[in-house]
Amino acid sequence: MNDLTTILSSAVRLTAPLAFAGSGEYVAERSGTLNISIEAMLLAGAFFGILGTSVFGNVALGLAVGTLAGLVVAVIHANFSHRLAANTFVVGLTLNVLLLGLTSFLLETIDMTPKQAGEIEIPVLKEIPVLGEALFVNRWPIYLLLVVVPVAWYVVARTRWGLEVRACGEDPQAADVTGIDVNARRRQSLYFCGLCAGLGGAYLSVAQVGLFNQNMTAGRGFIVNAAVIFGGWRLGGTIAGCFLFGAADAMRLALPALGYDINPQLLIAGPYVLALVAMMFFAKRNRAPAALAVPFERGLK
Repeated sequence: MNDLTTILSSAVRLTAPLAFAGSGEYVAERSGTLNISIEAMLLAGAFFGILGTSVFGNVALGLAVGTLAGLVVAVIHANFSHRLAANTFVVGLTLNVLLLGLTSFLLETIDMTPKQAGEIEIPVLKEIPVLGEALFVNRWPIYLLLVVVPVAWYVVARTRWGLEVRACGEDPQAADVTGIDVNARRRQSLYFCGLCAGLGGAYLSVAQVGLFNQNMTAGRGFIVNAAVIFGGWRLGGTIAGCFLFGAADAMRLALPALGYDINPQLLIAGPYVLALVAMMFFAKRNRAPAALAVPFERGLK
């Protein structure tokens, strides 16, 4: 495996949890919800995913448990923000801190014997130069992206529910006049985001690492938020943004292993600096949904 293939393989693996979560965050933001708690969803998915493999002795069930854990966080956030009218940013930040503390406590309390997902090699395709090993020799949960990403695109772009979600993100008052329950659609989009982010967190622990470490998501949720902005609130652009940040993280890990002498603190900061740059340049260039992060109250402009 040459240096380029090594870096590309690492980039693909590190992109996967971001892409799972990014697919859900794209849906949430199109509804008008800026989901700060995606970090908590990822962390919940990572911990409970690995706990599920330990309890059930089955990787698929572990992924399912992690996915449901992300949904639970989403249900809490959605109902506080869009039913009880609590400030969504305060709720999101509170959930992030809560899940960091909870998972750290449970990690010290519960003895686990985790299992890691097996690797799949796709014959013939894995022989493609440079791309073959990166794309077609991976642990099997990564291929769930082939389902999650198209589903996220289809439900937003090709269904009545997706049309209503987009209307809630652009002009919630007009959507309300037509009979759409704006806050219900925003809650539902958060539920979808929770499922995707929970699966992304579970992939991180169950497939990519094979165990759970304290705060193992390490700010990936905020990078997902930056990826959606980078992608101009389009799903294709969001996935491209996730790959860009995943590649930056891969360079951090791969370059020292390949013998390149680069300041380690600079490499660690690289993905986050890139996220800040993306926010700075693309937040103004691309048009966000008009009602993004604007709470909805019936009759108020």
